[in-house]
Amino acid sequence: MRLAGLAVAGAMLAGCNTIVMNPYGDIAKQQADLIIQSVLLMLLIIVPVMILIVVFAWRYRASNEDATYTPDWDHSTRLELVIWGVPLLIIIALGAITWISTHKLDPYRPLDRIDAQRGLPANVKPLVVDVVAMDWKWLFVYPEQGIATVNELAAPVDRPIQFRITASTVMNAFYVPALAGMVYAMPGMETQLHAVINKAGVYDGLSANYSGAGFSGMRFKFLGQSDADFAKWVEANRQAGQTLDRQAYLQLDKPSENEPVRRYASVEKGLYEAALNRCVDSSKMCTSQMMSIDAAGGAGKGSVEGTREKHSSWSGGKKTVVAALCTPANPTGETK
Repeated sequence: MRLAGLAVAGAMLAGCNTIVMNPYGDIAKQQADLIIQSVLLMLLIIVPVMILIVVFAWRYRASNEDATYTPDWDHSTRLELVIWGVPLLIIIALGAITWISTHKLDPYRPLDRIDAQRGLPANVKPLVVDVVAMDWKWLFVYPEQGIATVNELAAPVDRPIQFRITASTVMNAFYVPALAGMVYAMPGMETQLHAVINKAGVYDGLSANYSGAGFSGMRFKFLGQSDADFAKWVEANRQAGQTLDRQAYLQLDKPSENEPVRRYASVEKGLYEAALNRCVDSSKMCTSQMMSIDAAGGAGKGSVEGTREKHSSWSGGKKTVVAALCTPANPTGETK
C-alpha cells in the first residue's frame, strides 16, 4: 500500500494534481468536491486551534503581568460544550457526507446523470470497454465495436462508459485522473467503473499501483471525442488490419516495457472472458469451470463422471477430461 501511495503521489507531482482538482468528468468532479468539502470541515477545527495557540502563547507570556492568574480553575461548562460539541457536529457532518458519497460514487453503480445540470437520457446506452492490465501495458477491448487497442483509450463526450477491468498477471490499478478515481485490476477477478467525460481533449491515464520493472512506463492516453470523431477513430482502428486472437493475445501478454500504441481491427469472440478466467491458453481450465466443479462437490472419487459430463457441455463435446484417482494400492493415481 505504501508503494501505491508513492506511485499516486509521484503521478500528482508529475502534473496530475491540476487535473485531480479540476477534472473534466462528472464522477471525478464529484470526487474533487468531496475532497474540498472534507478539507473545509476539518479546517473548522484546525484553523481555530492554530489561532488559539498563538493567542495563548502571547497572552500568557512571562512578561505579561496583567494576565489573569487562576491556579484553582478546573472547569467551564461552556468551554466543555465547545470543545466536545463542535468536533461532534463535524464528525456527524463528515459521517453523513461519507455515507451518501459511498453509495452515490460507488464505481459499480450505473450513472444516472451526465453532469450536474443534465440527467441521463433514457435511450442512451453506455459504451462498454473491457480493460486488461498486462506487464507493462494496457489492453482495451471494445466488444460493441469489435476492436481493441493497446495504450490508447477513446470515448465520446457525454456518453456513459462502463469499464470492466481485470489483470493478466499481478494486481494493478486503472486511473484516469480527469475521468474518475482509480480502480484496482486483479487477475482472475473483475472490477467495474462507470464514468463519463464531459469535455473533449487528450488526458493522461496511468497505472497507480506498483507492478514491477516497467511500471513507470505503463501509461496511456485517454481521448475524449465528439461522436463523429469517435466514429472516425473506430474506423481507423478497423483499417489497421490486425486480428487479436488467442495466439496474438498470448504474445502480447509477455512482459515488455514502454509499448507503443497498437490497434486491432477485430477481436476473437470471448477473448476478454477467457482473459478474465485465465484460460486464453486453451490447455488450461477456466477458473469459472473450476469454481463450478468446486460448487458441485469437487473432483473427488464421487464426482469424476459428473466432471466429465460438465466439461463436455462446456466445450461442445470437443474435449475429453482425464481424471486419475488415488487409492491405497495406487497412491500416485497412475494408469497402467
